[in-house]
Amino acid sequence: MLGLEFDALPAEQVLAMLAARPAGAPFAYLVTPNADHLVRLAREPERYGPLYREAAWRLLDSRVVARLARALGLPAPPVVPGSDLTARLLGEVVAPDDRIAILGGTAATVAAVRARFGLRDVVHHDPPMGFDTDPAALEAAIAFVRDARARFTFLCVGSPRQEIVARAVAHRGGATGTALCVGASLRFLSGEERRAPRLMQWAGVEWAWRLAQDPRRLARRYLVEDPALLALLWRERSARRRAQRG
Repeated sequence: MLGLEFDALPAEQVLAMLAARPAGAPFAYLVTPNADHLVRLAREPERYGPLYREAAWRLLDSRVVARLARALGLPAPPVVPGSDLTARLLGEVVAPDDRIAILGGTAATVAAVRARFGLRDVVHHDPPMGFDTDPAALEAAIAFVRDARARFTFLCVGSPRQEIVARAVAHRGGATGTALCVGASLRFLSGEERRAPRLMQWAGVEWAWRLAQDPRRLARRYLVEDPALLALLWRERSARRRAQRG
């Protein structure tokens, strides 16, 4: 869909797969593209395509995208929101003594998550804003993930920065464990941000809740950039129909 091959895995299978990976497994990373990611990818495929295609797993993180695709007659994979996956992974899979690495977030965020889930071995690095354009700061972030030797690493520095770091670690070789590019997920778990009520999530309007919480930061994304998704899906439907006729 939209030039990206998604994994057709429901949440239960994803959790089982992640639970089966030990800390010493070769490094691999998981991405959770949403509407914003897909619009960005369509506009600059050469720049952003490798970040997603080289991930070990690609899970759709948007009920809006899935419903629009199905309404247009396009196949859509199961939706596995990164925030839900993070909560279940920490609550159901991670053991108290598993080493967990967190890139991004404040010390308060990490402390709250550590206390909530009873984690005893957490390492944390919060890179400076704009670190992806600072070679030394980017290298420090990559080195942190590589050297943490964590069973699970949560990359929470926003897209595409978190995917840039994950891909770089994978390319360097020698790292172990599983990294998840999950944006603001830990802020929801720490209580610093309130997630939309469950009914809004299932209705596919969680974006409206987030927009109301932070309109200055999110208005352009949700109201100007992301609506391009409909045109992209329509174009894909037209291309598929031409291919079927030809």
